[in-house]
Amino acid sequence: MTQIELILTPEEAAKPNLNELLKARAARELKIKPEKIAFLKKIRRSIDARSRQIKVLFLVEVHTEGEPEPEPDFKSFLKPLFKSPENDLLKSNVRKAIIVGAGPAGYFAALELLEHGIKPIVFDRGKDVRERRKDLRAIQQFGIVNPHSNYCFGEGGAGTYSDGKLYTRSVKRGDVFKSLKILVEHGATSDILLDAHPHIGSNKLPKVVSAIRETILENGGEVHFDSHVTDFILADKKILGVVVNGETEHFGDAVILATGHSARDIFELLLKRNIYIEAKPFAMGVRIEHPQALIDEAQYRQNPRSEHLPASSYKHVCQVDSRGVFSFCMCPGGLIVPAATAPGEIVVNGMSMSRRDSEFANSGIVVAVNLEDLEPFKAHGAFAGLEFQKSVEQGVFKANGDGSQRAPAQRMTDFVAGKISPTLRETSYIPGLVSAPVHEVLPEYISKRLRVAFVEFGKKMRGYYTEEANVVATESRTSSPIKIPRVKETLMHTEIENLFPCGEGAGYAGGIISAAMDGQNVAKAVALKVNAG
Repeated sequence: MTQIELILTPEEAAKPNLNELLKARAARELKIKPEKIAFLKKIRRSIDARSRQIKVLFLVEVHTEGEPEPEPDFKSFLKPLFKSPENDLLKSNVRKAIIVGAGPAGYFAALELLEHGIKPIVFDRGKDVRERRKDLRAIQQFGIVNPHSNYCFGEGGAGTYSDGKLYTRSVKRGDVFKSLKILVEHGATSDILLDAHPHIGSNKLPKVVSAIRETILENGGEVHFDSHVTDFILADKKILGVVVNGETEHFGDAVILATGHSARDIFELLLKRNIYIEAKPFAMGVRIEHPQALIDEAQYRQNPRSEHLPASSYKHVCQVDSRGVFSFCMCPGGLIVPAATAPGEIVVNGMSMSRRDSEFANSGIVVAVNLEDLEPFKAHGAFAGLEFQKSVEQGVFKANGDGSQRAPAQRMTDFVAGKISPTLRETSYIPGLVSAPVHEVLPEYISKRLRVAFVEFGKKMRGYYTEEANVVATESRTSSPIKIPRVKETLMHTEIENLFPCGEGAGYAGGIISAAMDGQNVAKAVALKVNAG
């Protein structure tokens, strides 16, 4: 087996006989006849647009000694529980783990538990992915925020309706390929195994999430929606279970807390029950929306871009006054969506459909918020960052002037100049924009750094700094402002036995794949603890 990199034009990469073309190129590179290649596997695909001649790069694996053994499906590793209804002994002896949250951390933890013969019982405060759509429509069109079902809460978590970007490639976090392969086996396109910057799309990810749920159920797990965890059952610094909807007690051998970065009531519950938490750094800023054609022209030097090229993206980072300013969750061919989780606040996020064919491109541009920035909120202790976050989101809501989900906005050049925009560009944001002094609504140290960064990014990327871009407030849910600490070796909470903090809400992930891998890692730790006991 040999790995080599092959270079194609975008037109060649789009041909239906791509495999034959790659085999011929590989044979030429290896100086062998094409018929000597028994099997060719595509490992990675990426676009190199640094020169005017745009290239598509393929890393391929060439086998000349026969076809490798196919990799087994993930489901073949599962240990189905309760397949014999008459086996009451099996039912009574099975180990159980409660999972709070049905996002990627929670669902991938559930799948991993099934591999280890432990029954996962998942509780999610929101609705299943299909019913959740109704609440998304309510916030988009009528400004009605359901605090339990929205863009952040519900089956699949915040990533389900936020593009499904799968950019994490760090093998230090866990088995990236396993996580991606599970998604493919549940309906995601196999391209996510190949692309350097894969995504599924908000129109396709709900079906994938539903399929994962079915796998959990088919193999003996449980998934419960409209099930808000309102209390913990504790005894002698040990968690025994949870209380759901203020009335029903559920017991398990472990509790995995995978609630996501916006479950503020869970943080409050932890504080109330004297479970240690701490403030952590996060980031805050705005969402920038450009015409996609402008980004394509800057990145590909094409207008219009070739039909064989995807909507182009960008990634920016710089230091301003010793503080990082960076792009976050860039959505080419995407939409801006309202991501508030409570009435009286405005939060925006970005998403894309699988085709990424919107005429808009958007990205969060955020400034690092360090613990020293939270001095005015220090009386709130571990909640300093959360209270700061809330104060900005509520201030932005008041700035729109009419109590709706219309988002305050400025043209980029006006934001930098510190003046209200007399008009705004067209937007993908369905609730609409209102011209407002965003530069004044945001904390001064954030606005100041954003102003400098926009100009700096314009120097790096021609056309980026322009009056054709809207600055939309506020991008504030990049990560959790609170950390639920755990022991590095056991992944268990530092003080509470059998409580396993997990994913973004606990401060250990930042995206779908990193959350999924953290869920898998935590589930393995649960299995070690539970099976040893």
